[in-house]
Amino acid sequence: MSAGHMRIGEVAERTGLSLRTMRHYEEVGLVIPSARSKGGFRLYTEADVERLMVIRRMKPLDFSLEEMRDLLEITDRLQDTDSDADADADGAERERLRERLDSYREKADARVEALRVRLGMAEEFAGTLRERLGGAPAGAGRPSPGRVD
Repeated sequence: MSAGHMRIGEVAERTGLSLRTMRHYEEVGLVIPSARSKGGFRLYTEADVERLMVIRRMKPLDFSLEEMRDLLEITDRLQDTDSDADADADGAERERLRERLDSYREKADARVEALRVRLGMAEEFAGTLRERLGGAPAGAGRPSPGRVD
């Protein structure tokens, strides 16, 4: 194994993703391992780990695989245009990519806010349950067999 490369198990541990999920992301073309060992093991770089972490962070916000793919493509292309020698020719392209990236940021912000609202509702509900069960002895809130409430 060459320096700077990690096997799938190490990457799974670092990212918190399952081996199955990582293989699925490879199958759908989201993250292709940078190399293979002589034995055929998938080898990943830090850049691959970063891509996987972007995907992992998008998942709870209900981004589709296609949206994930598009966002990764945008960031890849922005990185390519930023390192390109002919920056003037790519100015319009960079601006268009940044606008698309900004639309994903807006979607993410909106979805985070929706999750905050849901979390607030869940916390309120849990608080209500704690209040109702707080003073009652264990089992007091359960109906006895045959009893209709």
